This record gives sequence, structure tokens and C-alpha cells, in this order.
Amino acid sequence: MKDSVAEEHLYLGFSHQYRDSILPLHTSISLFLLSYCDCKLFKIFLVPTGENVDDQFVTKNLLGDLEVHLISRCQLPVVVQSCCLPAVVKKDGKFCRAGLSVVLRHIIQKTYEADPSKKDVLELLGFKKTCLKACAEVSQWTRLCEISIPLAVERFLTASPEHCQTIPPDILQLERKLGEPVRVHNDDKIRRQKLQQQKADAKAAMSVLGKETREEEGRAVEMGGHPLPSLELSIAFSKLLVQEAPGAVNREAPHVRRTKSSDLPVLDHVFAEGLYFTLADVVLLPCIHQFLVSSKKQGKNLVNLPLISSWYQRVQEVPGVKKAAGKCSMEFLQLPELMNAPEEELQDFSSVPDELEEENEDSSFIGGPRPTMTKLMENGIEAKFSPHPCPNWTLDWTSLPSAVSPGEGKMSRDRALRKQQQLNNLVAAVTKLAKPGDVIVDFCSGGGHVGIVLAHMMPSCQVVLIENKELSLIRAKDRSDELGLNNIWFIQANLDYFNGNFNIGVALHACGVATDMVIEHCIKARAAFVISPCCYGFIQNTVKFKYPQSHQFKEILSYKEHMILCRFADQTAVQLPPERRLIGKQCMGLVDLDRAWAAEEHNYSVQVISMEPESCSPKNNMFVGIPT
Repeated sequence: MKDSVAEEHLYLGFSHQYRDSILPLHTSISLFLLSYCDCKLFKIFLVPTGENVDDQFVTKNLLGDLEVHLISRCQLPVVVQSCCLPAVVKKDGKFCRAGLSVVLRHIIQKTYEADPSKKDVLELLGFKKTCLKACAEVSQWTRLCEISIPLAVERFLTASPEHCQTIPPDILQLERKLGEPVRVHNDDKIRRQKLQQQKADAKAAMSVLGKETREEEGRAVEMGGHPLPSLELSIAFSKLLVQEAPGAVNREAPHVRRTKSSDLPVLDHVFAEGLYFTLADVVLLPCIHQFLVSSKKQGKNLVNLPLISSWYQRVQEVPGVKKAAGKCSMEFLQLPELMNAPEEELQDFSSVPDELEEENEDSSFIGGPRPTMTKLMENGIEAKFSPHPCPNWTLDWTSLPSAVSPGEGKMSRDRALRKQQQLNNLVAAVTKLAKPGDVIVDFCSGGGHVGIVLAHMMPSCQVVLIENKELSLIRAKDRSDELGLNNIWFIQANLDYFNGNFNIGVALHACGVATDMVIEHCIKARAAFVISPCCYGFIQNTVKFKYPQSHQFKEILSYKEHMILCRFADQTAVQLPPERRLIGKQCMGLVDLDRAWAAEEHNYSVQVISMEPESCSPKNNMFVGIPT
């Protein structure tokens, strides 16, 4: 094990205790993962939401062998006070990781770095290490695991008996997900193995076929409800136990090799994300455990959740899970009666709505943008751009330290020049808005090109970089350290986990819906904003945003018509014909006009400007919004 791992501080919220769990459930989930990983690398603080918390009671009864300290919210590092918990911060107080998925992934990575023999811990991150990496604002699965189910269970636990008679819709949604076919990277190979196993089993059954055998098999199938095929189970647990999967060396029969992929049997779930035990299972287990315990105590019949019940019992057999549960005082239920549900009693989970699937089901838009643009024009709406307030303003890049320049790194000279031109536009606009003491937030900061320039140019302002990608933010931190900047913080988090006050929000090429998320954050904080959008083709309805947004556009365009504008707004690449680029630019202007008018409905004055020179980027629009 490595000894030179720097201590970090982990801050967890604490509202109250519910049986063998700490609420909010994000805290119970974090403590369970620490126990599962046997991780002692963090100094852990509980942050009560109220007063009069009994230190000894909390520590002795709920935290196992973890040493935990109590701290009030006003004692938190300032950067952590701007974030939702859980959060991890380094000792220097400048680099913070916030939000459940980001913190849990960091715990896993630090555990493995400290002890590379714990490969089973690293495997929790899944194939390509992407488990729960996509942010909850755009990923339905991350949102379900990270936000929806924990909140649904908390509401269920604290509701009065008359208000928790039905199973929460988010729990039903998980049941539905567990019933969907599994897709994995080597899916075709495993499905062929399954077909070969099915044919071998059928052949063996035929050789001993008799009336009594048939009746017995029929009863077994009827009682099983949703039996788990042995191939998936053996593959899943062979990985957990570091064994070779059965059948892996058997050559496929010719008729199996010739079978079309579309005719192969589907794979069934063993764990939450498919065949393998991942971080998603760790997140869901404390939540589902509390839900099942509470339901059983209330005498509820859980026959409508056969897949969740089977998953719950299967997860208990994963090496290390029972030990971790014991440390956290989780007493697992044994629910054999749930496995024998008659088929007619099972709920039809196809009736559970997936709101985004319904809204976005027609995602293939046929036809060009001209009819939509004409429709807007007939109603007096055209793309319009305000004059640039300072088109010739530029930083003196030659006099700035090299670490300030975006050319630092692997960027080509031409791309670095264009990036400097983009930064000239944003920095000029922010400079006109900022005053000493302002907090400026660089959303979707990437490697910190905007934020580092602002922090260097405006030492009297506090600059905060928020970015979901860890490596990008680490590169920004390295550049900041080289410059010796003291007025800059770094937060690795999804946007929704930042809740601090600020005066100006800025974003360079915020992708798709991220632009609207940044505008929303700025409106909530009554902050000015300077934003350059990007990736219009990725815009689509989400849980939080519906398009078009403004009252004027809603009266004229349908969602589908608005999406046509978004798709063609991406047609601005330099290699395209000039006429096509012009239409793309007009579509960009119309999409951004809708955004500007939507912000103005919240008492903002918003200008849509073309950056100078326009050749600095195919995505050269820029918003400047000021609260009125």
C-alpha cells in the first residue's frame, strides 16, 4: 500500500437518524461505500442541518469503525459552503468535489491509488470507468440513481401511513429498468453462449422427457416468476470471484455461429446496470434496503417488485457487501416469499411512464429549416444581433505569463489564436460588468481558459471554476498554481450541486442544454451572464427544460419545429458551402433569440452578439444578460 496519500476532508450532511440509517440517504450511501472499500483515507465530518445533535450517539451507533467529527455549516471551508453535500476538499481549501456521484467515484479512485491490489473496488466504476459519470441533468439513469430514488425513499420513510400506501413511481421505474434487456460491450459473444446453453439444456430435457417431468418443469417455471438464467449469473460472479467464466473456452456450434444477432436471446439483469456489480448497486442498496424494511414493518405486500426483490437478495451475496452492511448496522432482510409471486399478481410495468421517452420519441426530424424560418418570419420574428460593444478590444497576450495563454498544452497555433480571440470577447464583456469584490463563476470551465484569464486580470474578484470532468479541472489547477493565483477556487461538480451566491456567470461553449442550465443558475442568483453557446444539435427536452422556452416562440412553434432549428444551427462549419453556413447562423440566432426572450421574462435585459472576428469559431454567438 502507498503511504504518501494526502489526507482529504469529507463533509456529509446529517438531518436525523431513521432506524439503521442516517438521513439524508446520500450520507448513508457514502458511509456504506467507505465501509465496503475499507477506506480510511478521509477525515470525515458530519454537518448537522439542525442543532442539539448527540455526538456520541451518532458516532457509536451508526458509523461502525469510522472516526467521524461533527462540524456546523458555518465552520465549513468557504468553497464547501457554496456546494451541496456530500463534498470532499483538499487541505488548501481551493479544490472541492461535490455531489454524490462525483464524491463516490473519487473515493473509489483514491482507494485504488492507495492500494492497487483492490482491483475489485476499481471495478465498481464499470466498463471504461464511466458508471454514473454522466451528469444527472442529462442522464436519466444517473438522475434515477443519484437523485430520484434517494429522495423518493426519504419521502416514503418520513410520510404519514396514509400517504405511503402506494409504491413510489421512481421505485417502479427501477423495477421496469431491471426488466429491460442488458447491453454490454461483448454482448454478441455472451448471447451466443446463452443460445448454445439453451439448446444444450433443451436437448438434455428431451432425452428424459416424460409426463411427470413435464409437469414438474411447468410448476418450476410457474413458481419462478422471473428466474435468472444461470449463464448471466455465472458470468457476473466469476468476475467478482476472479474466476474464468464457464463456457468461455467452448467452441460455438456451427448453427449458433450462423444465427443472426437479431435472433439471439436477450441477456437479463443480474445487477442494476447489467451483468456486473457496479457503483450503481452501491448507491441503490441502502435506499432499497430502507424502503423494503419500512414496507415490511407496515405489512405491505411487495409482490409487485419481484425484480427488485431478487436483485436485493443477489447483491447480498457479493463478497464484502454483508461485512460492509454489518459495519453500518444494516440488517438485511431475507424475503423468500417475494420470489414466488403468481404471474397474474405482477404489475404491468410497461404502464410506468418514462416522461422523457414520451416527449422525445420522435427524434428523427425530416426536412429543412426554411418552412420553420418562414413561419417565424410571417409572425415578425427573425434572427437579430446587437452591435458588438467593443469589437476591437483585445488582451495583450504577448505580455501575459505563458500559463495564462490557452496555447499552453497540446493546442495547435491556429486553434490557440482562435481561442484567444474568443476569450477577448468574453473577457471584454465581463470587464465592463465586474466591480471589485464580485464573485465570477466560470461554468463548464474545462481546462480553465476563461476563469484563469479573469482571475489573473481581476485580482480583486473571486473566480470559481465549475467543471464535471476531473482531469480538465486538475489541469486548470496546475496552471493556476504556476501563476500563484490566490483568488480562484475549483469545484468538480454537476451544475445543480453548486448553490453559492455570485455576481457574474460566464461560460465559453456550454454544450447543448448546459447553456440553459447556466442561464437558469444566473437567474436564480440574479447574476449577470456572459455565455457563448455550443452544440445546438444536442438540445432536447429534459426533466428541467422544455423547448421552445419563450412565450413568443411557444405560440408559434411546436417542439418538433424548434428542434429542426436546433439541428440546423449546427451547420456552421467552415468546410460547408457559404449559403448553408448562413442558414446555420440564422438558425443559431433564432434558437438564441428564444433563450434571450425567455430570460427577459425573468426581468433581464439580454443582447445576442456575434463575437469578433466571426471566424474565431463556427459557434460565435454570445449572450450578455443583465438583471433589470
